[in-house]
Amino acid sequence: MSKFDFAPMPTAEGYFGEYGGQIIPPELKAIMDDIDRAYEEIRQQPEFQQELDSLFHDYVGRPSPVYHARRLSDKLGGAQIYLKREDLNHTGAHKINHCLGEALLAKFMGKTKVIAETGAGQHGVALATACALVGIPCEIHMGQVDIEKEHPNVTKMKILGCKLVPVTRGTATLKDAVDSAFEEYLKDPQNYIYAIGSVVGPHPFPKMVRDFQSIIGNEAREQFLSKFGKLPDYVTACVGGGSNAIGTFTAFLNDENVNIVGVEPAGKGLDTKDHSATLTKGKPGEIHGMKCYVLEDENGEPMPVHSIASGLDYPGVGPQHSYLKDQGRVDYQSVSDQECLDAFMTLSRVEGIIPALESSHAVAWAMRTAPTLDKDTTILVNLSGRGDKDADYVAEKLGL
Repeated sequence: MSKFDFAPMPTAEGYFGEYGGQIIPPELKAIMDDIDRAYEEIRQQPEFQQELDSLFHDYVGRPSPVYHARRLSDKLGGAQIYLKREDLNHTGAHKINHCLGEALLAKFMGKTKVIAETGAGQHGVALATACALVGIPCEIHMGQVDIEKEHPNVTKMKILGCKLVPVTRGTATLKDAVDSAFEEYLKDPQNYIYAIGSVVGPHPFPKMVRDFQSIIGNEAREQFLSKFGKLPDYVTACVGGGSNAIGTFTAFLNDENVNIVGVEPAGKGLDTKDHSATLTKGKPGEIHGMKCYVLEDENGEPMPVHSIASGLDYPGVGPQHSYLKDQGRVDYQSVSDQECLDAFMTLSRVEGIIPALESSHAVAWAMRTAPTLDKDTTILVNLSGRGDKDADYVAEKLGL
C-alpha cells in the first residue's frame, strides 16, 4: 500500500487539514455556500460536462501535448526534461481551464457580472475570453505596476470587451488587485460573481479551481503512461497562488514513486524581503478569507512581496499547498529572479519556446536539477504559459 493515500479533499467546510475554510462575514458565507451548491449541482450534470469537454477540445485545443525538450536535456546532461505545453492553449496559458468553468457557472447561476483580479494578465485575458464566449459582462482589477509591465495582455483584455480597473493603492500589484476586486464584488454579491484566479480565497474556490485545472495532471499522467509505460520520476510546476501546480500535482499525489516539486519565487534572495516564497519563508495565517501559509510583516499584516513574474507575487498560497507542505508530500523549493531570466532565455534559444516568466521558475528548477540526475530519469515540467506578455519587459531588462 502506498504511504500516500489522500482522501478526497476538502471537507464539507472547505478545509484541507487545518487550512482553507471560510473566514468571512456570515452574509458572505451564505453567498459562498450558494456558489458551492450551484457548483456541486452543475458538475453532476452530463450536459455541463459535455459542454466543457467540447470547449476544451474544440475551443482551447486540448489535450495539450507533452514535449521532450531533447536539445535542452542534451545541453544540461543528466535527466530528460519534458514539457506539458499549457502555453499552447487558446489565450496562451492554463488559466483558460478554470475560466471557462467559472463563466459557465456564472451563466448557470444567472449572474449579471463577473469580477476578477489579475497579476500577469493571463487570468484576465482568459476570463475576458470566456465571458465574451458566454455573453456575460466582465470587470478585471489589475495593479498599475502590472498594467505597465504586462501591456500586451492589457490590450487583449480591452479588445475582448472587459472593463479594466487600474489599482494604484499599496504596492499596486496582485494583492492590491485582489482587495480592490473583492470590494467591488461586495457591492452586489447576489448578482455578481467573483471569479477567483487561483486556488485561493474562501471555500469553494480552492476546490472549484483545482477541479477545473486537474485536467492538466490527468492528461499528463495518461500521456506519459501511454508513451513510456511509466510515470515521470519528477513532476514540477511554479507556485504563486498555485492553480497550475495543484492542477498538475493532483493526479500524482498517491503515486509514491513520483517526486513532486513546487517552485516558488526567491526574487532577489530569500535573505531579503524581496521575494514571494510563501511556503518556504511564511507561516500559517489568514488572508483573503482562508487560512494558509502567509508572508507577514512585523505587525502581522501580509508583507509586500516581490517576484519578477507578476503572476507569482502573492503573500499567501492555496490552502491545499499548505496542507501538502505539512504532509511532506510536495517539496517546495525556490528560484531567484536571475535563475528565472536565465531559464527564460535558455529555453527560448535552445528549444524555440518562449516561456512565461512564471513558468520559467519551474524550468529553472529543472535546469538546476537535471545535471544531478542520471539520463534515465525523467522530469515533467508544467509549462503553464507562454512568454509573449513578458517579451518586451525581458528585452528591455536585458538590453536586447
